[in-house]
Order: sequence, then structure tokens, then C-alpha cells
Amino acid sequence: MPDSKDQILLNALPEHVAIIMDGNGRWAQSHGRPRIFGHKNGVTAVKEVTEAAAEIGIKYLTLYAFSTENWSRPRMEVDALMGLLIETVGKQISTLQKNNIRLKTIGDIQRLPAKTRLALEGAIEMTKNNTRMCLILALNYSSRWEIVEATRLIAHKVKEGTLKEEDINNEVFAAHLSTSDIPDPSLMIRTSGEHRISNYLLWQSAYTELYFTNVLWPDFRKNDFYQAILDFQGRERRFGKTGEQVSKETISII
Repeated sequence: MPDSKDQILLNALPEHVAIIMDGNGRWAQSHGRPRIFGHKNGVTAVKEVTEAAAEIGIKYLTLYAFSTENWSRPRMEVDALMGLLIETVGKQISTLQKNNIRLKTIGDIQRLPAKTRLALEGAIEMTKNNTRMCLILALNYSSRWEIVEATRLIAHKVKEGTLKEEDINNEVFAAHLSTSDIPDPSLMIRTSGEHRISNYLLWQSAYTELYFTNVLWPDFRKNDFYQAILDFQGRERRFGKTGEQVSKETISII
């Protein structure tokens, strides 16, 4: 397949791309290996996509690395995933620094094993001043958890009198989410052929463009990412308006 990078319009990039990295287990099974083999090979895809996003100028890249539901997986797999996370973060800190990429997490990382949490917190601290791109790992994350937590925070403020009930609106609610300092994703990619978003950035994805590919995550490469960007650039984003309204607004801007 020819490289799609040269076809991308750099003045029409999605500001924030979110990815559901799916298919590691099936990839491992197809190779006659245990599931963790797929997760280990998925690290290459993470590296490729992070580089691809930074190279073309994506400002925010969020990867769904571990959901709250993933704790129900076999203990051996969960432990291996936590160890792989520590290993990967340790190896990639120098790359993040070299490429001016900031690392951030969303989710309840306090529940992660201490070694995993400390490795993440160290990398976050070391890269906090980087400005080229923000790489966000969704860890022990789910939208339902996030929305419930935001509701609790708002309810507490109303109870203590620092927030009035009548002042609660979309903006106030969004400000209490873990993504309060991150723009909503313009594009969400899911690999492996599944067509659902699995409790991922539900509030934030109200007007997100969805892109599904049959490629399993360990096989996902830069050109696959570029293909998703090109597909996004071929869509008309209306945000509830008619196509005619969007066309008129575009013409007036030009």
C-alpha cells in the first residue's frame, strides 16, 4: 500500500485522536501464543502511532490502555500487563523527551500497583514541560466511572455551598471530568473489526468521528494511522447543523 502521509492536509488535522487498541489477544491466538505475547507486540504499534501523530502535528493522542473492566481478566494476564507497562514507560521516557512529548494519564491510577503508579508518575513529572504533543494513557479508566466521579464532585460542591445547582451546565460538568484540560476527540479509531466504543470517552465523543478498521492492533502501523486521518478529512463535520449551513460558514471564513 502506498504511503498516505503525503496526501494529508496538515491544515485540517484532528486536534485530538483517541484510539481503542483492540485485537492483541486474537493476534496472539493466530500465532499460537498466549495473550500477553499479543500485548508485548502491541507496544510496537504504540510507538509507531505516537511517532506518526507527532510527525504530522496531532496535538493530543489518547490510548485506551487498561479499562476498569480489565481487572476481571485472569490474574496472570493483569500482572503481566502491569509489568509490561512499567517496562515500556521506562524504555520510552528518553524517546518522549527527545521528541518533546508530554505524558499524561486519565483514570483512577491510585488503584494501580505501586510500582506501576510510581513509574507513571515519574514519567509524567519528567515530561511535564514538553509541548509538541500530549500522549494520554487511559489507565483503570471507564466513562461510567468518570461520569459518576464528576457527579460526586459536583454534588459535594453544591452541598458545601461553593456551587449553585442552577449554575450546573455542560461546561461545568465537563470541567469536573478527568479530561477537563483536554479538548474532546475529533477522531476515534478502533482496531480489530469491532464496532463499539466500549465505555471510552462517552461524554467527550458526542460529536467525534468514528473510524473502524479490521487491522489487529499489533499489526497497526503508521500508514494505517494515516489512512484513518485521510478518512476523517473526507468527512463533513456538521455538529447538528445542516450541510448547507456548514458550507456557507466555510465560504464566509475563506
